[in-house]
Amino acid sequence: MIDLMNRDPALPWTTRTTNLAHFLIRNAARLGDRPAIIWGDLTLSWAQLDMRVNALAAAMRNRFGIVAGDRVLVQTPNNNQIIESMLACWRIGAVWVPSNYRQHPHELAYLAQKSDAVLMLCHEESEPHAEACKAAHAGLRDVICIGTRFGTAYEDLIAEFTGQEVTNADVDRDAPAWLFFTSGSTGHPKAVVLTHGQLTFVTVNHLNDLMPGTGPDDRSLVVAPLSHGAGMHQLCQLAAGVPAILMPPGRMDPAIVWDLVEQHGVTNMFTVPTIVKMLTEHPSVDERDHSSLRYVIYAGAPMYRADQKHALHKLGKVLVQYFGLGEVTGAITVLPAADHHVEDIPQARLGTCGFERTGLHVSIQDDSGAHLGPMETGEICVAGPAVCAGYYRDDAANAKAFRDGWFRTGDLGHLDAERYLYITGRASDMYISGGSNVYPREIEEILLTHDGLSEVAILGAPDPKWGEIGIAVCVRATGATVTGADVAAFLMDRVARYKQPHRVVFLEEMPKSGYGKITKKLVREVLEAQGIWPDPDAERS
Repeated sequence: MIDLMNRDPALPWTTRTTNLAHFLIRNAARLGDRPAIIWGDLTLSWAQLDMRVNALAAAMRNRFGIVAGDRVLVQTPNNNQIIESMLACWRIGAVWVPSNYRQHPHELAYLAQKSDAVLMLCHEESEPHAEACKAAHAGLRDVICIGTRFGTAYEDLIAEFTGQEVTNADVDRDAPAWLFFTSGSTGHPKAVVLTHGQLTFVTVNHLNDLMPGTGPDDRSLVVAPLSHGAGMHQLCQLAAGVPAILMPPGRMDPAIVWDLVEQHGVTNMFTVPTIVKMLTEHPSVDERDHSSLRYVIYAGAPMYRADQKHALHKLGKVLVQYFGLGEVTGAITVLPAADHHVEDIPQARLGTCGFERTGLHVSIQDDSGAHLGPMETGEICVAGPAVCAGYYRDDAANAKAFRDGWFRTGDLGHLDAERYLYITGRASDMYISGGSNVYPREIEEILLTHDGLSEVAILGAPDPKWGEIGIAVCVRATGATVTGADVAAFLMDRVARYKQPHRVVFLEEMPKSGYGKITKKLVREVLEAQGIWPDPDAERS
């Protein structure tokens, strides 16, 4: 008899888990002819998707020599290929490394180096990104072009390798599946290691806590980039056999969103508060039938109460909020539809981001790691199977982020007596604009390379459209005549658009603490005293 209480932890059967690509195998067998991806005129059934994933996996393994554990960098907007790349990587045991499509080439080149990527899949419109990655990272062996403008054409590979069967790789519970890029307080990107076992748990957790009862008769509309939180949402749809409906290329048009909701009977979507606001304020929300919606899941930033009320009036009780970080794959708290109220009643718990997700434990801790009681403010820490395996090759970041088995979020908050969580501040200066994390120090360091600037501080200010926007507070170098327009032009080709400050303010001198340190609190007080904090409608100086 096997002694389960005293088993040898080195035995391989102790940690064997299901390869995430098995979700596709299961769907192809059970739901073969039903739609898996709908994108304009293209409809792929589960059987066709499985065939294409098989072909890409075979090409990656047999043409490019990709083996288990290799990292594959992906730079593309939403399309069927990004979903196929995810599943093909997992099928052969490789690690999927999706990027934020809006990043500049030099930013992506850093990710290629950081992840030690050996293969890249790149949309044809991002050729400069591919060139920057090849120039910066000698370990990048090949580039597959989603299109025809350069490298090896994606669809040519699918045609060539169709019919070559690839069996899902055996994977350990702790085998890396996804490198999820986030940033620390320094602004330098860090690669969060998400594993097959962890992602399997998060998938079940999302389905249970965010969208219970989801199944093959549902329809999911993809309105956010699949490289980040929407990618986790898509994995849940894959697990449940739900077809994904993709938006047409280009800027999001609310009218098209509501057209697709009505046309396909969409039942769920994942988005951010700014998009919920945009969708529910557009006239087309009243012109199309959206009664099929069961779950409109939002995360990434707090939602203004007025916007929340407006959305509830337009859509009914379908809003579901969750709070989470990339390191916990979004799974920290949930505020379900039943806890969203139009009326400002006690049950509305204004300002809460919900209660602990199933299987997760939230602890409010002081600087020493001691657990605090209800209504006591401290750092939000979390433990449970949704927590990542750590940061890839970053011992310093791991040492800072983990303490006694708890992951330290860097956010400050408190739990009430019923364990609803309230976020009251951030341990770092990070702010969230349009659902994307922005880390001021990264932009500050770039601005300080400008000859006309001597000191810089960037603050996140409340904004009714974007949630928060950046305000760059600058001190000119002696004799310099740099303007706000000059600052904006300087940043244009150096950082992604969503990271660029919306406003530039110049001070004669930067307020400092008694230790000579620039503190954001003092800078904010000076702006308040001058009547220019916050002023989201103002033009750049």
